[in-house]
Amino acid sequence: MDWIKLLSTKRFGQEDKYSPASVDVRTQFQRDYDRLIFSSPFRRLQNKTQVFPLPGSIFVHNRLTHSLEVSSVGRSLGNLLAEKLIENKKVDPESGIREIGSIVAAACLAHDLGNPPFGHSGEKALSHYFEKGEGADLKDRFSDEEWFDLTNFEGNANALRLLTHAFNGRRKGGFALTYSSIASIVKYPWESNKIPEVGKKKYGYFQVEKESYYKIAKELEIPEVSEGIYARFPLVYLVEAADDICYQIMDIEDAHKLNILSTAETKELLLNFYDPEKDKSSLDRIDETCQEVTDTNEQIAFIRASVIGKLVGECVNVFLDNYDDILSGAFNGALIKEVEPTCKQAYKICTGVAVQRIYRHRSVIEIELAGYKILGTLLEEFVSAVMEPDNFYSKNLLSLIPQQYDVSGENDYKKIMSVLDFVSGMTDVFALDLYRKIKGIELPEIK
Repeated sequence: MDWIKLLSTKRFGQEDKYSPASVDVRTQFQRDYDRLIFSSPFRRLQNKTQVFPLPGSIFVHNRLTHSLEVSSVGRSLGNLLAEKLIENKKVDPESGIREIGSIVAAACLAHDLGNPPFGHSGEKALSHYFEKGEGADLKDRFSDEEWFDLTNFEGNANALRLLTHAFNGRRKGGFALTYSSIASIVKYPWESNKIPEVGKKKYGYFQVEKESYYKIAKELEIPEVSEGIYARFPLVYLVEAADDICYQIMDIEDAHKLNILSTAETKELLLNFYDPEKDKSSLDRIDETCQEVTDTNEQIAFIRASVIGKLVGECVNVFLDNYDDILSGAFNGALIKEVEPTCKQAYKICTGVAVQRIYRHRSVIEIELAGYKILGTLLEEFVSAVMEPDNFYSKNLLSLIPQQYDVSGENDYKKIMSVLDFVSGMTDVFALDLYRKIKGIELPEIK
């Protein structure tokens, strides 16, 4: 792959208006960032669960704050990599390589836009309805490829749809982002029915967006490594690394704030990223700061920031060490999994603690159970209505769906995808409120 082709300012769906020489105080990729941050789908992330229930007296991360932090780390990764590539004379400075920090920052803002309410539990609820729930009876209405999409709802694929699909009343090309920014969020560049072949649980685009992705891949000259399976766009590795760094490290900090992990445990987990001898100067600085700062939350925040900075440098080193393989499409790993041994082991320990102590915490399980029930019920109600739209109940129910979602589509697959657009775009609170209204019952509020 060639950076000259990879760094394209052409906008998806607006190709006829493409003008590379247009002048603006912002670059085209900075405009992508601004376009995302001012959008309604991005603002709605404020009311979507990250891991813990939405905050009460103690503020923990939601999808919005997580995405902003990932974007910040992504910009650092991109800027550092650009600096190193120019320094090592791997890339012509005039290739536009200095813009990759802006591209990665924009892609990081968008990486979770397709996630439904209630986190991964929401994804599972949407898939379960078609796989083993009432929706299983609809299988004969769809092709095998379409059925794979419905029984394996994927937030990553939904993010690509949200960015590129022209919803009713909206302009062609969706967000009309640059090809490069869109390609940077496609972590799994294959369709759902390729899951068994690639050995992954995730995929990058629904059937209805397949041609859109092919168009992007052709424009950027992303190679097809086997039929229907493409190499990753190089900047995907930086978006993925930023996400990996943030969700793991920030979940540890949130668990400390909620008293799930003690201060001593949290410090130990974070300090494990440092080698006592090689990183002595960094450890001395941390110790000096912790003696000056007595607030334990601030101590943890300082150590966390230091760890993130260290991991940014390590991930860029991994990218550089595997540069040729990444550009040829031969590299298949995640940068965070190839960092030097001390960081790698510390990250592994943090992952184990997160699985055992954080993700299985009672507060997390409770919100997952509630979300599973709420989304499963909403999907059942609206799919039934869209399949039988002429009865009294269905007509009233469908009137609740905004006009931007075309539930009278040309075929059953597109109708169902519009229902999924509506349900997956809800916030946690909106989903709960609608569930209560439809079922005619009162439930405790989510706080």
